[in-house]
Amino acid sequence: MASRSLTEDRQSTPAGISRLVDLMAERYGPFPEEPRLDPAHEVVFTILSQHTSDTNSARAFSLLMERFGTLESVARADVADIEEAITPGGLARIKAPRIKEVLNLVLERNGSLDLSFLGEMPLEEAKTWLRELPGIGPKSAGIILNFSLGLPAMAIDTHIYRVCRRLALIGPKVTVDKAHGILEAAVDPDQVYQFHLSFITHGRQVCKAQRPQCRDCVVASDCPSRDQFMAEEQDPVVEPGRGNGKAGTKARSIKRLPHSPSAEEGTP
Repeated sequence: MASRSLTEDRQSTPAGISRLVDLMAERYGPFPEEPRLDPAHEVVFTILSQHTSDTNSARAFSLLMERFGTLESVARADVADIEEAITPGGLARIKAPRIKEVLNLVLERNGSLDLSFLGEMPLEEAKTWLRELPGIGPKSAGIILNFSLGLPAMAIDTHIYRVCRRLALIGPKVTVDKAHGILEAAVDPDQVYQFHLSFITHGRQVCKAQRPQCRDCVVASDCPSRDQFMAEEQDPVVEPGRGNGKAGTKARSIKRLPHSPSAEEGTP
């Protein structure tokens, strides 16, 4: 038990987290550079990405912009027309009125849809401003600020949350909402973007919810949950990357960034 506590303490330090990010980035990267959206378009894309796949959200965003041309036109459009445009993305009846409401609220509060001023605000104030918009919670605000403006805002999705709990970067009783603040404070600001991409890819490809692939886990030696999962499988513990007789097999790299308007493949 003492050694496990020491492992958890070591991992929870900025240096320990940085090492985990480096190991994952080496395994799954290099991550492709994608052109990002401006903040207002990122807000809309983020709403479209909720509870659906990267592929579906990218398709819905593309169809929305093809039909209306500008977000100002979307704000003026009938909800039924917005819903028709984004139907392939899923949950259109919920997302269409939300998109219209959010855009019009931004226009009312800001006088325009130019949200670049958020990049000049203190991070907490920028997050608060965004979270006052309907449907924009901690994860969505983090995505908008980090992906669009390059701010060190954390965005914790279900995959990242699962991986962080298994690696003991957060406690077992820490909620997703609280995890944002804890991890934002623990991760080097310059690594927040790499942290997001590395951990979400690791959660999707290896540290899966039902059957984590501990034999192929690049951070298995640092994971306090590994022994439990391996025992549940009742299989002998082998070195990471050496399962099935294959040494050092590199995991599949992502072709598109998670939460990308040009995504061609992906899972929620």
